[in-house]
Amino acid sequence: MDIFSALSDPTRRHILEQLNRLGPQSIKQLNAGLPITRQALTKHLNRLIKAKLVMAEFSGKEKVHKLNPNALLTVERWIAPFAKQWDKRLQGLQIHMENKDE
Repeated sequence: MDIFSALSDPTRRHILEQLNRLGPQSIKQLNAGLPITRQALTKHLNRLIKAKLVMAEFSGKEKVHKLNPNALLTVERWIAPFAKQWDKRLQGLQIHMENKDE
């Protein structure tokens, strides 16, 4: 599964947001913030791991999941040109609206 396919699901995006906000989390901790079964969460985590967006490692006896910043940089690099285009367009709109009021 590629990165963008993994990001297409709102539950997986929520998992990424939770890991970003709270740091490394166990399945139990992640599941507390989601209205899905533990089995469904595991399925989503496996897809995120396969896409290399999330890494799993052991902390003692407990498996914890954390964001993979390198994968997120790949997404950011792909999105950056689009963001620049929108910035230019929004600046143009702002200038137009400011001049319209004068």
